[in-house]
Amino acid sequence: MSTIEQVAATLGSDISQEYRRVVEVLEQVGLTRYESRAYIALVARGYGDAGSLAQVAGIPRTSAYKVLETLCQKGYAFRTGGKPTLFKPQPPLQVAERLGKNIQETFEKLEALHQVVGDHGEPQLVYLLYGKEKVLGKMAELLDQSTRSFILTAPQLAEIRESLGKKIANAQKRGVEITFITAPAQKIPEGVRHVPRQNILAIDVLADGAHALLAAPNLDACGFTDNPILAEHLKQFLDIVMERASPSG
Repeated sequence: MSTIEQVAATLGSDISQEYRRVVEVLEQVGLTRYESRAYIALVARGYGDAGSLAQVAGIPRTSAYKVLETLCQKGYAFRTGGKPTLFKPQPPLQVAERLGKNIQETFEKLEALHQVVGDHGEPQLVYLLYGKEKVLGKMAELLDQSTRSFILTAPQLAEIRESLGKKIANAQKRGVEITFITAPAQKIPEGVRHVPRQNILAIDVLADGAHALLAAPNLDACGFTDNPILAEHLKQFLDIVMERASPSG
């Protein structure tokens, strides 16, 4: 069986370039190369198991099931019954609508920060860190310093949960209320409030409503601030997110 990429190549350079462009755009909104190919394969076939989709997508069979599970967590696909497990794609226009709303909210938040900087002109409102170890270290520091609340939004939790596990438990013992805003199928530490949300594009941390951090999804860079005006803007945004997710909202 030929892969979609091979079929696209046989149909001419325009189709082949369009396929590569779709993969690139999906990567820009948070999918990996394998996830992008797998989602395109799902849309093209309508459904399939991990083995058949791996062949169509041109990805290793050993990675296919994990890739498809991640697509489900990110809201691009869902599982159906039976053995082997079959996967189906979420309709592309529904995915696009969800992404559009999240991108709009993200840039509204950034625009608010931009306006604050323009209005107040305060130097060094945001401090930057580079490198996963430093970013996780800063998150741990904010968690250690928290006395009332710690709110984290993240598309995936595994790496953060592993790094901060003991500090989360210690913060809970101090009476800190911890909230994680993340995808529905994530493993949440015991005692942590979970607010499910699809298609999160960045990592946010708000400690005690006063210390804010914004990190890239892969944790390779972050900005953080103790400026009360910027922290308040992030707090207002996260309050809206949690209010919309509440049963009464």
